[in-house]
Amino acid sequence: MDDLRIAVVGAGMMGADHITRITQRIVGATVSAVVEPDAGRAAAAIANAPGAQHFTAIEDALASAVVDAVLIATPGQFHEPVLLPAIEAGLPILCEKPLTPDPESSLRVLKAEQKGGRKLIQVGFMRRFDKEYMQLRELIASGDAGALLALRCAHRNPAVPDSYTNPMLINDSVVHEIDIVRYLTDSPVTAIEVKRPRRNSLSPAHLDEPILVLLETDQGVLADVEMNVSVQFGYQVRTEAVFERGIAEIGRTGGMTLWQDGRYGHAEHVSFNTRFAEAYDAQIQRWVRAAQAGAIDGPSAWDGYLVAAACKAGVEALETGRRVEVEYAARPSFYA
Repeated sequence: MDDLRIAVVGAGMMGADHITRITQRIVGATVSAVVEPDAGRAAAAIANAPGAQHFTAIEDALASAVVDAVLIATPGQFHEPVLLPAIEAGLPILCEKPLTPDPESSLRVLKAEQKGGRKLIQVGFMRRFDKEYMQLRELIASGDAGALLALRCAHRNPAVPDSYTNPMLINDSVVHEIDIVRYLTDSPVTAIEVKRPRRNSLSPAHLDEPILVLLETDQGVLADVEMNVSVQFGYQVRTEAVFERGIAEIGRTGGMTLWQDGRYGHAEHVSFNTRFAEAYDAQIQRWVRAAQAGAIDGPSAWDGYLVAAACKAGVEALETGRRVEVEYAARPSFYA
């Protein structure tokens, strides 16, 4: 089988990471095109993708006849203008989260995909490909520890750039917990509430964080999320599951423990790139194999819409301090 020729759209941090991943670690695929308007980022990306062509617009890449599939790694507000022509071209798509920034634009993307007659879009919620999350999902489904009662989640960044805004606490960060809670419980988030503990004085002046987010599911499972983006010590994503007959925890840093000078400790991740490196690799490899078979193998565009709808409620809860119920459109039979 010929290699899948992938156009990577966006050569920033995420796009550059995927280009290196596909070139060095993924079997059955090659980066054939880089779509990036910034000349400097494009040149750096092309240097890591031998033979790839540079385009400044997705339309030009699609017209070039060198592309079999599209990987979208631009900021979320630019996803729809890339998704729609890629759908019209009938190409398999891996779209980094979010599908789009709001449920209205997500529904437009769903409509376009349905018009084409088959599922083309896989959304990049990479935690679903993390071994520990998969193991926890299996434990929940098995019932071996009794019914799942609650989830306790922590999502911590050492720091964020000045461009990071308060709504991004939900749309760029808690977005992962919204998806993974549904993945673990097979139960959509029905309501969201946000509380604010004491503000971290080390946060950028325009940010009011950390925040505590309470996610309610339609099965009655509650998930509380500590979202903390100025924690200073490293990058950490941990989840504790409370069962009828026990507790399970995932996300403890692996690797060596050092006992020395009356102390012991671990090194900690400082970026999502290392914490979820294996999950990203698995996600891309499975997408490539599925695309070659004319399918997807992960979260669909419908999953992306559900998260966009919940994020809209989450931002409202963040801004008002009220408990906000999530409103969803009826699921089309296409996504049954």
